Amino acid sequence: MVRYVYDFCEGRHDMADLLGGKGANLAEMTRLRLPVPPGFTVTTDACRAFLGAGVEPEGMSDEVSRHLSALEDSAGRRLGQQDDPLLVSVRSGARFSMPGMMDTVLDIGLNDDSVVGLAEMSGSDRFAWDSYRRLVQMFGSTVMGVDAARFEEAMTRLKEACDAPDDLYLDANDLAGLVETYKQLILDETGQAFPQSPAEQLRLAILAVFRSWNGERARLYRRREQIPDDLGTAVTVQRMVYGNLGADSGSGVAFTRDPATGRPGPYGDYLANAQGEDVVAGIRNTVPLTELEHIDARSYRQLRDHMATLERHYRDLCDIEFTIERGTLWMLQTRVGKRTAEAAFAIAAELVEEGQITPEEALARVSGEGLARLMFPRFDADATGEPLAHGLPASPGAAVGVAVFDSAEAVRRAETGEKVVLVRQETTPDDLPGMVAAEAVLTNRGGKTSHAAVVARGMGKVCVCGAEDLAVNTEARCFATPDGTVVQEGTVISVDGSAGAVYAGAVAQVASPAMRYLETGERTDGVTAAVAGALEQADSVRRLEVRANADTAEDARRARRFGAQGIGLCRTEHMFLGERRKLVEEMILARTDAERDRALAALLPLQRQDFTDILAAMDGLPVTIRLLDPPLHEFLPDRTELAVRVAATQARGEQPDPLEAELLEAVNRMHEENPMLGLRGVRLGLVVPGLVAMQVRAVAEAVVARTRAGGSPQAEIMVPLVGAVEELRIERTEVARVLAEVSEESGVPVRCPVGTMIELPRAALTAGRIAEEAEFFSFGTNDLTQTTWGFSRDDVEAAFFSAYLDKGVFPASPFETIDPDGVGRLVRIAVDEGRATRPGLKIGVCGEHGGDPDSVHFFHTAGLDYVSCSPFRVPVARLEAGRAALPSAKGSDSR
Repeated sequence: MVRYVYDFCEGRHDMADLLGGKGANLAEMTRLRLPVPPGFTVTTDACRAFLGAGVEPEGMSDEVSRHLSALEDSAGRRLGQQDDPLLVSVRSGARFSMPGMMDTVLDIGLNDDSVVGLAEMSGSDRFAWDSYRRLVQMFGSTVMGVDAARFEEAMTRLKEACDAPDDLYLDANDLAGLVETYKQLILDETGQAFPQSPAEQLRLAILAVFRSWNGERARLYRRREQIPDDLGTAVTVQRMVYGNLGADSGSGVAFTRDPATGRPGPYGDYLANAQGEDVVAGIRNTVPLTELEHIDARSYRQLRDHMATLERHYRDLCDIEFTIERGTLWMLQTRVGKRTAEAAFAIAAELVEEGQITPEEALARVSGEGLARLMFPRFDADATGEPLAHGLPASPGAAVGVAVFDSAEAVRRAETGEKVVLVRQETTPDDLPGMVAAEAVLTNRGGKTSHAAVVARGMGKVCVCGAEDLAVNTEARCFATPDGTVVQEGTVISVDGSAGAVYAGAVAQVASPAMRYLETGERTDGVTAAVAGALEQADSVRRLEVRANADTAEDARRARRFGAQGIGLCRTEHMFLGERRKLVEEMILARTDAERDRALAALLPLQRQDFTDILAAMDGLPVTIRLLDPPLHEFLPDRTELAVRVAATQARGEQPDPLEAELLEAVNRMHEENPMLGLRGVRLGLVVPGLVAMQVRAVAEAVVARTRAGGSPQAEIMVPLVGAVEELRIERTEVARVLAEVSEESGVPVRCPVGTMIELPRAALTAGRIAEEAEFFSFGTNDLTQTTWGFSRDDVEAAFFSAYLDKGVFPASPFETIDPDGVGRLVRIAVDEGRATRPGLKIGVCGEHGGDPDSVHFFHTAGLDYVSCSPFRVPVARLEAGRAALPSAKGSDSR
């Protein structure tokens, strides 16, 4: 029989796959003898079985009953007992943290009878009825499917009728009446009464939390964080402790270090006379955790001790939830805390300095994605002016966008390409789509551990919370500042998540400290020192070289400053744009060999100078130059526009311009239904006389010029779009002829390795034969993905990719992260067969996948020698190449 339930004392931290993160960490805290309210965990196996079959797995109910009985025996009370009821919470807990994305139900066991017993036991009628209204509200929305907004509307009406600024001002009679309102609402909406049986409440709550794994917001969050859909969630059932028993009680969230900056020391929020859900929901503004020392010094000292114990044990930033019940501290949850990119680098470096972790472990705890965030610009302090408002700096960075006041509007505008800032009184899990779409989140309620702050930090979004001076009116779609300024929806604002400030208009931006470090080597603060240390560690352990895709000397110099070890892709077609385009037109329009030779002769010195400058910028490092790849029609005017102009001229009875007429004839002659699969790449070189010779001569003469100047040019020539070894053999013969000519003419030996770009499935499948002629391979994974999947990237991404992601056809766009099973398998085949023919064959990748963190890990395990990416992604690729080489990363192609 499969076991579905574990007591907290039976689990361990390393059982997170089975017990979920929450259950495993509660078990670990229990093992550490911290004050954890007892309970048990229903496993992820049970969740998967339930979701697969639609019914409770056999035996689960009996196991829950046995563990509940043991919990009742230890407490000396029964669930829902009338005179002194035991109450429990039911919470979700997946393998990976998904804050606020799944459901929770507190105070299970209360009913119309036990609420009286709870009042007598606690000595507080108000507390008992407040707990009961929380249960009915949570149960009604989570389990019975009533819109949560209906309960909030009823609460708002009651507060208005009682002239109560918040729920603390409602007395026991008010809350008792609210419970009846809520129960009637449930009956009206569902046709079913709120269940009075505590056992039935527990059973239904557990199943509802299981179902919430497939809720819309949970699925959206998993897609955003690339968490697999088949993991399922565990459910923890835990004895209730109460922070809403009066001024000597409360709840809070604590971090052992600041999750926004990484600074050490106690950090978090506390809310007196409140349950934990109140703290993260932002319904009342919290006080800083350090204020607890003045409110309850004894509990504060105990909390600090427990925080130190947990950080030493986990050797990392810990996120802790706690409750104080009439002066007694209880630890409700811990986990390794989510943090900003800035905090991740700072904390990793500090823990190394403290001797808690090794440099290799520190490298494993940062990421290329985080480094990319640190490279984003910041606001120019000299251009900010007076802020509209100040709030709490919940998640750092700088963002500019138009203010919007609901999630749907944020998504709608973002889909049109508009940058938006989501403004709310406070966010809820239902706001997740808008938070994903927005550049920043701004709330006028909530603390640094509110839902908005925690989720924004996890997603790397800019966030300012608790801007109390702002009066946010979501119905009127505006907010007002204390001086009476009204900001309507659609108005551009700027949000500084590092300073907690909001500004009118678009504030100018400047380079981030991390970018300044990469450009100049200047280490201006602790974060840049941490970034430098991480990159140095990555460079010391990585096996993969990192090159750059660069087509100009300026890009090449920047890439070298960023640590590139050469150029993996220099696209020569980019050198034919602008004014040079007319020379290409002349080549295409040439009717005789002499006309074509004149056009090529005019292009030759321009190409030679380009290559000379790039080889100078990368002196001593390899520069892979790809021969002309795209269809020639791309250098001609648009066919439709040209035809309309010629037709309009003829309609006026005038003679068309001879050049335009000639161009139209050429465009029509060269028109292709699918040009990306037409006359391009190696095919151009084989059918357009002189084109390959001109380009190779330009490369060779540039090598000669740099050699004579005392340089060490390392040019490599790459033939694109080869599908058959015969194509490469013919082209390579021409390349060898031109190199020999230039060597003889100049007296300078010119040696340029010749390889090919693997962009077609046939090339990958016949790599053993192609390697007979190729001295290196470079995977063009953009085209290889298009030809493997049968996707035209420009056509399909907007047409149906979002639907494919929603339906789980693939977890991420295959143009962003390598498809390991299809495209990746072709890569592995080509690597194995190519090196079987030519041992030591140099192999790299030059598609944009070369800068994608997950793809870099795949290329490491596939045995490539280097990755190449855009200059700005070079630091990211360096970092991820180092992380891929760590022992902890072995055996995994990604993640």
